[in-house]
Amino acid sequence: PTTPIGGHVLAHAATYRIYLRKGKEEKRVARLVDSPSMPEGECVFRVTPEGIRD
Repeated sequence: PTTPIGGHVLAHAATYRIYLRKGKEEKRVARLVDSPSMPEGECVFRVTPEGIRD
């Protein structure tokens, strides 16, 4: 199971929950798993010296 940073107190106080994980090569994946107004979904991005790129 996944443990939230800050523990369960902060997990239940947060409006949005986003899980971050490493993908293939230099890619990262952000997955929105809890939101009052947005559907679940995920996006792939890279962190480069210039900033965040999709």
